Amino acid sequence: MSTNDSFERGEAALINAPITQLKAWLADGSLDAGHLTGAFQRRIDSIDPMLNSLISRVEPVVPRSDGALAGIPYVHKDIFCAKSTRTTCGSRMLADWVAPYDSTVHERLTQSGAVLLGKANMDEFAMGSSNESSHFGAVANPWDSNAVPGGSSGGSAAAVAARLVPFATGTDTGGSIRQPAAFCGVTGIKPTYGRVSRYGMIAYASSFDQGGVIAKSAADCALVLGEMAGFDPKDSTSSDEAVPDYLAGLGASIKGLRVGVPTQWFSDALDSAVGDAVTAAIDELRAAGAETVEIDLPDADIALAAYYLLAPAEASSNLSRFDGVRFGYRCEDPKDLQDLYERSRSEGFGAEVKRRILVGTYALSAGYYDAFYRRAQMARRLVTDHFQRAFEQCDVIAGPVTPTPAFDRGAHSDDPAKMYLEDIFTIPVNLAGLPGMSVPAGFVDGRPVGLQLIGRHFDEARLLNVAHQYQQRVDWHTRIPPLGGDSSNY
Repeated sequence: MSTNDSFERGEAALINAPITQLKAWLADGSLDAGHLTGAFQRRIDSIDPMLNSLISRVEPVVPRSDGALAGIPYVHKDIFCAKSTRTTCGSRMLADWVAPYDSTVHERLTQSGAVLLGKANMDEFAMGSSNESSHFGAVANPWDSNAVPGGSSGGSAAAVAARLVPFATGTDTGGSIRQPAAFCGVTGIKPTYGRVSRYGMIAYASSFDQGGVIAKSAADCALVLGEMAGFDPKDSTSSDEAVPDYLAGLGASIKGLRVGVPTQWFSDALDSAVGDAVTAAIDELRAAGAETVEIDLPDADIALAAYYLLAPAEASSNLSRFDGVRFGYRCEDPKDLQDLYERSRSEGFGAEVKRRILVGTYALSAGYYDAFYRRAQMARRLVTDHFQRAFEQCDVIAGPVTPTPAFDRGAHSDDPAKMYLEDIFTIPVNLAGLPGMSVPAGFVDGRPVGLQLIGRHFDEARLLNVAHQYQQRVDWHTRIPPLGGDSSNY
């Protein structure tokens, strides 16, 4: 064995190791934080040109902190502000904007000792389900370069799947952590609305947006989420609900756990092979001692329609601040103030963002507010009530994350409505503000499939426990994409 072969194998061990193992090696001195950071930087140099998962690289600062994530590299979805770091939201509008302050999530991860390596590509202003709407180009799925990685946190999911970093931050407005996690074969958790601070997280739809984690496993997610979660006085929507020790609860038995299975989600709208994979995953939960019960969640279509009125309405309001005057993109040589507004916004925003702003502005207009916006809010209440009734019969809900595996790039470019249908199983969770997870559950034609787990408000600990117990029985979350067709590097 050559020295180089030994070195390569050593780096393979580093990029595949769970965060808890990396922590142990760092703690006992057998691994240097600088060497760990360098290994992942070299991995990014080698692999990311094939994926385009990162928008910006950041010069790492290896901390002297002894926090829970000391020395562990990661990337931010490029929606989280980090002081003196370019923060683009995947848009031309903010292509050169440098954040003047830290988001609370970044502040807490820095305090924990985590090492930022870059900012992950994303659908523009988090609007999309495929990571094709980014001003900085589409992201490739590490399992199949012809497939999308999902969105809007597609860059984060692709980076973790390709082992460019041990974990990445993401945000989930209508499924934007869970759907890309499913498409890329990694684990992602969207916590309860209010569990993770939104301060410094650039807003798309303020009553839906929630920060979370994408990592290889439920155990890694538990460790990172524990550092991110908690009350923040700078965020008026932040909850003061106590944050439990997520890691401590992972080993609990799930014997007797009641798993609700929504009958309406296993219909003709679900690809049969995806349905088979999800059913097999639920069978594993049953084999671990859980009990399954059929539940009624009839509102998926209603939820989809309500979301695509409410979220664009909030986006219309939130994105009005990008006017070419205070910060962000400004058109050249405007004739007057009206021309400055119109051209700055039309040139600075991409097609999908403009589409949603127009829909939202229409829904909020005086003549249509009652007919559309108010009725959509009533539908949101109905969806929440049905979840509450379902949880009277079960402890967690299990089902598909998406109706299909990852689709080909460009497949839905001419049909936005078909693209929106990809979110039909994730959006109801956001309407109700519930926690949800995506856990790798197999493959269909070589593309990953996810199992979705949904919990009661602030029941992330139970979701992580169920996911971890499932991952003790299967190895889907340990599979690594053979990038470039050469699996010898992995």
